[in-house]
Amino acid sequence: MIPSLRHQFNANFTPEKYQRLLQLMAERCGTPVQFRICETPCFFPKPLLDQMAQCGKELIHQLEAPEYRQASSAAIPSEFNVPNESSHPMFIQVDFGLVRDAAGQLQPKLVELQGFPSLYAYQPILAQSYAEVFGLDGNLRYLMSDLDWESYTALLRHAIVGDHDPENVILMEIDPLHQKTLPDFLLTEKLLGIKTVSITDIKQTNNQLSCENNGRRIPIRRIYNRAIVDELVRRNLKLGFRLTDDMDVEWAGHPNWYFRMSKFSLPYLQHECVPKSWFLDRIEQAPAELDHYILKPLFSFAGLGVNINPKKEDLDAIPMEKRSQYILQEKMHFEPAIETPFGGTKAEVRIMYIWLDALTPVMTIIRMGRGLMMGVDHNRNMEWVGSSAGLTV
Repeated sequence: MIPSLRHQFNANFTPEKYQRLLQLMAERCGTPVQFRICETPCFFPKPLLDQMAQCGKELIHQLEAPEYRQASSAAIPSEFNVPNESSHPMFIQVDFGLVRDAAGQLQPKLVELQGFPSLYAYQPILAQSYAEVFGLDGNLRYLMSDLDWESYTALLRHAIVGDHDPENVILMEIDPLHQKTLPDFLLTEKLLGIKTVSITDIKQTNNQLSCENNGRRIPIRRIYNRAIVDELVRRNLKLGFRLTDDMDVEWAGHPNWYFRMSKFSLPYLQHECVPKSWFLDRIEQAPAELDHYILKPLFSFAGLGVNINPKKEDLDAIPMEKRSQYILQEKMHFEPAIETPFGGTKAEVRIMYIWLDALTPVMTIIRMGRGLMMGVDHNRNMEWVGSSAGLTV
């Protein structure tokens, strides 16, 4: 990474500063952050972040091909196929791990990509808070594409609110008050003046949607969609509107891209940064050495259901009619490139894009871990792991 900044941060770190970071984030978010915040940001060379951002753009543009558009239509369940789909996703996340090449240089390898929003309000506040609490160099940047705070928030406002009155724009989620991402929802409300609404509180009258606010029914003109279909199905929720109806509403992030730009796309991508991937139903015979592969369900979120050490019996246990909903992916061994007091730690880098007039990388989310995966379950009772921010000069 950037050794001088890494060593300086580690030498000046104190537990008291970390506790101040947690307190400051709770104050700024208006609620405690329920997922683990890492003790440290990550200091990345700009050329490495630029390389990842460019790789992500190339992958995203590959999926514009008419052949992929036709193929990915099969990934959208009929009961969740929303009309008036946009020509491209508005919010895209591309996740990379880092491996060493033969020359010992760090190179990005794709983990996955998703056409669905992430923590666009929370993440800049986290980066700002690291800088403030730890007294970091004011020349360090967390935004990409030459954006500053003013131009970034203007871009985000244009993407989410558009030309509408914020009163008629909602952030839609499932039971938002009990989601771990609540800090991002509250910061989005504060930043843009919109309201967070549970998907179960939305009502439909003909082709109009509305929600209640302070005893009044407010027409909904635009929806910033944060509801995960996987969770909707698992909870077996009944809605007061039909997603498949042609409604008089705009989408800030059309829901169909959750399916189109997802793990479903991995076997279609051709790029040096992409590990080999296959749909499970298209594999005639499982590889003999399955320890070199990962088994992933296509439409789970936050690593749910990923099997990092699949056995032949795991594959055999998946019914034939469901095998098309899984991929088998070549396993990558990511480099523990971040030096911490607990040894080398792996960093997964998420490049976040907003696509309005142009596909624009805006910033990173970093997940730090020393477990087999980056999720909380694989990094329990560890320090210097968790959610972090990427900074560069």
